[in-house]
Amino acid sequence: MLEVNFSDFPVLDTPRLQLREITLSDAPAVFKMRSDERVMQYIGKPPQKDIREAEQQIQNYLDTYQQNEAINWAICLREKPDQLIGTVGFWKMDKVNHRTEIGYTLQYDYWRQGIMTEAITAVIEYCFKVLDFHSIEANTDPENEGSGGVLEKLGFVQEAYFRENFYFEGLFLDSRIYSKINPYHAKG
Repeated sequence: MLEVNFSDFPVLDTPRLQLREITLSDAPAVFKMRSDERVMQYIGKPPQKDIREAEQQIQNYLDTYQQNEAINWAICLREKPDQLIGTVGFWKMDKVNHRTEIGYTLQYDYWRQGIMTEAITAVIEYCFKVLDFHSIEANTDPENEGSGGVLEKLGFVQEAYFRENFYFEGLFLDSRIYSKINPYHAKG
């Protein structure tokens, strides 16, 4: 079984971004993002209605990090490291099979600027080189062409298409599963 033991939160820097720990002071920005119907359109969860939902989500991020079960970063522009514009992280860690699932969201004003590609690139490197996971999974709504395009650009491949496997707001929805294998692991 893969051992994951977080100690100091890893801050990741990219040319335009700083990925840092999410704190409760980020609740207004998380709420702004997670209450926007455009952002939540493909997430499979209703938009948040109250800032307390954002606070609970952040507390869950903090708790699962402390339990070595997940890690989530605040995406910030380097010149504004206190202003969260998105989140990215690994939230479903299957340590027995050395596989984790990535999740991400970005405020609508920052879409189509390459920000998520840059952020995901950084966390993939951390996941493969530091955490030593063998594979990363991404579960997307097939209609979310933007997310699928980002994943494909980063070398993820579609490995499954599940028909009507997800129930949300009275509808059965499809899921598209992508994966990326750790290129630093030798083929056995």
